[in-house]
Amino acid sequence: MHIPEEQLRVSLLQADLYWENPEANRAMFEEMIWQLQMPVDVIVLPEMFTTGFSMSPEKLAEPMNLHTQKWMRQMAVQTHAAICGSYIVTENGRYYNRFLWMQPNGKYLYYDKKHLFGIAGETIHYTAGTEPLVIEWHGWRICPMICYDLRFPVWSRLRAELHYDLLIYVANWPAPRIHAWNTLLQARAIENQAYCIGVNRIGTDGYGHHYTGESAAIDYTGRQLFYAKETTATATVILDKQQLNKFRQSFPFQNDADRFKILP
Repeated sequence: MHIPEEQLRVSLLQADLYWENPEANRAMFEEMIWQLQMPVDVIVLPEMFTTGFSMSPEKLAEPMNLHTQKWMRQMAVQTHAAICGSYIVTENGRYYNRFLWMQPNGKYLYYDKKHLFGIAGETIHYTAGTEPLVIEWHGWRICPMICYDLRFPVWSRLRAELHYDLLIYVANWPAPRIHAWNTLLQARAIENQAYCIGVNRIGTDGYGHHYTGESAAIDYTGRQLFYAKETTATATVILDKQQLNKFRQSFPFQNDADRFKILP
């Protein structure tokens, strides 16, 4: 199937995670990846996809360039796609909820979660990131975020120093607050005139928290391109940059946006 260069094929993988079992989760996602029916450009896994949202980094964290990173590189090489998601990383004696972007050529970039979920104790166990990330891939600019970041629109606001075409949120967003997830994904797409993809998990974690998934792909007008609830799902959406640029040019709302700087 020929895809024009201005289009991006993104696969969303939604699944129930094996609690604190990296080997089982990597095996599960590997099987899901091989079920993809067409070549893709980007594969998106959930937040903490190897463990679930665990507050036990001391026993679960990996240094960089170990099992999960090597597995992601293998998957990227075999699928010819960039693969991304977050997992628990240890570095210089600290723990991070780290989004890793792995390309087939072995190049990788990462983003450490800025807004740690203090209610669950994430601020106690993990170190917050300080800088957003924009990835350039196949002519697209992609900005990754993690779960709780979604509640803070200033952090992801399109601006001169943070310009992108696609926002990606990976999450373990629980069922009791899922209305906020659905609403804010659409809001981020609309206010930034960008595609917005959110990949959440399903099932129940080791703390008894239930997740309904509701992973979604939203276009720049806030329209859903994909949505899945309470089910294991592997879906691919095709995003069109030409249409995105045409919309931005026709409705240049960003010209009237407030100017601001985020303080440290």
